[in-house]
Amino acid sequence: MLVKVLGSIDLVASVIFLMAIFGFDTNIKIVLFCAGLLLLKSLFILGGDVLSAIDLFSSVILVLSIFFALPAFLLWIPSFFLLAKGFVSFL
Repeated sequence: MLVKVLGSIDLVASVIFLMAIFGFDTNIKIVLFCAGLLLLKSLFILGGDVLSAIDLFSSVILVLSIFFALPAFLLWIPSFFLLAKGFVSFL
């Protein structure tokens, strides 16, 4: 059950990345909320989960995307990784 909840967080964050890539306006509160959740999820790296580094990187990129216009490849990479992690968590 917990794996599916954490996977759904990944999927929502991936959708936010895709919205930023394609130029949709996203609510800053939702972006910060997802970035905060990804930051909390990245604390699993302390337990030895290497894939939590993706969450940390994605959280930083989400926060930076609010203030700066980042290149598209910096948004595509975490989007695909989070989409894959979210999809695998439901299997």
